[in-house]
Amino acid sequence: MNTDATQHDPATGWWTEAVIYQIYPRSYADSNGDGIGDLPGITARLGHLTELGVDAVWLSPFYPSPQADAGYDVADYRDVDPLFGTLADADKMIAEAKARGLRVIVDLVPNHTSSRHRWFQAALAAGPGSPERQRYVFRDGKGPQGAEPPNDWQSVFGGPAWTRLPDGQWYLHLFDPGQPDLNWDNPEVRAEFLDILRFWLDRGVDGFRVDVAHGLIKQADLADWQEQPEILSGAEVDKPRPPMWDQDGVHEIYREWRRLLDSYDGDRILVAEAWVEPAERLARYVRPDEMHQAFNFEYLLASWTAPAQYAVITRSLEATDSVGAPTTWVLSNHDVVRHASRLGLPISGGRPNGIGIGDPQPDAALGLRRARAASLLMLALPGSAYLYQGEELGLPEHTTLPDEARQDPTWERSGHTQRGRDGCRVPIPWEADAPSYGFGPTDASWLPQPPSWAEYALDRQRGVPGSTYELYRTALRLRREHGLARGPLRWLSSGDEVLIFTNRELTVLTNFGAEPVPLPADAEVLVSSAPLDGDAVPTDVTVWYR
Repeated sequence: MNTDATQHDPATGWWTEAVIYQIYPRSYADSNGDGIGDLPGITARLGHLTELGVDAVWLSPFYPSPQADAGYDVADYRDVDPLFGTLADADKMIAEAKARGLRVIVDLVPNHTSSRHRWFQAALAAGPGSPERQRYVFRDGKGPQGAEPPNDWQSVFGGPAWTRLPDGQWYLHLFDPGQPDLNWDNPEVRAEFLDILRFWLDRGVDGFRVDVAHGLIKQADLADWQEQPEILSGAEVDKPRPPMWDQDGVHEIYREWRRLLDSYDGDRILVAEAWVEPAERLARYVRPDEMHQAFNFEYLLASWTAPAQYAVITRSLEATDSVGAPTTWVLSNHDVVRHASRLGLPISGGRPNGIGIGDPQPDAALGLRRARAASLLMLALPGSAYLYQGEELGLPEHTTLPDEARQDPTWERSGHTQRGRDGCRVPIPWEADAPSYGFGPTDASWLPQPPSWAEYALDRQRGVPGSTYELYRTALRLRREHGLARGPLRWLSSGDEVLIFTNRELTVLTNFGAEPVPLPADAEVLVSSAPLDGDAVPTDVTVWYR
């Protein structure tokens, strides 16, 4: 097979080629010893990112919050939670990042606020029918005395998506009850978020990762939906879209946001966290007058087989090319099981919502081997790539986290049937022999770190040939030197066991089969995810050569 996977050049701009590193502030670096990562800790560890070779950093929320959902319940969009520092600390962190040549993207959470937000507190006080309640989705209930919820929607975190107030009305929360959904049909809501965007743009941020970007607009009649509303909108083209996800009205909002960002200098960007399938629906979010990027969750969810990888890569490139946008690639983030563990589970299994004691445990060695191969494959693809903090160390999921330590609301609201996301959020190790593995100056850690973390610590890997950290550094350097982000990708083989493609002058081979695959006699190997078997590529290994 010898066909071009792309049809024409994508948009131009720094984001089209960028490798963007996600920082989960609670778990990156703790400066004051309270066991919670903070902005001064991030500033002090920015040198790691420049040494690694990334282009930008995206920070999960650090705004004032009751922390019902680890900061994704925002009480004030224009300040910093004391847990993480001050607004002055944010300004210093942004300035220091820019001094190091790093762009800064911050999280924006527009689908819902915290129940502690001044708007929601005003809505509670004002009562039914008030303008204050029009900012959120309040409804009267069904049945005698309105005692039944307005519809049958369920929360993504488990349980009903409605909570009743003492005055009899119900409010919608697609997530935790502490996260009431905003009413985006209200012009006041739209004006408020334009002002929030200006606030952070004026402070120098380079863009926004938009949380639950596909959820802002709800179907007007709030029709019943018989299924559990998993955050993924549905993968079948002809399947009805859930009334709470991927409604066409969201695109008008993002066109208005795009006009605002385009009025600023310096290529500011919008990134959609839109759990939307198929790829053709996702591409609508990155049309030329909307967002710049959208996370490619179809790629993250794809099975570790040659046919599945070929299909998702090809489909992704074709879909984004159709609208002139760059494709994004991602394997891990703060909401999913780390890919070093996910890929150590049976390939035929579904995507686990956390792994804990008593669950089927991943094969750690196999998971890391496949994770390294998957990362090297991903970093060879044209477009923009996202890395989640710690994956450059090969960190696995913390799969033996004590249940009593879990803080993810999914754990409680699911009746302890879903482990939740805490296992991928454990503070990362910097120094093997330091307190909290160098996360902070004391042993304090908001989630307990497993004893095995020492072997993954940065100081055990820096300068060590073959370490996962040095593999990432090498791959990022070669990716930049050879212009792999610009493509084009050209398939040479897409069989059941092996994928081979060229990207510019490099050839990339991943072996998914049981037998080693010989390299050409004249192959000059630049990087390999694991040692070769003589002149052959073993199972679950990716190699770049020319």
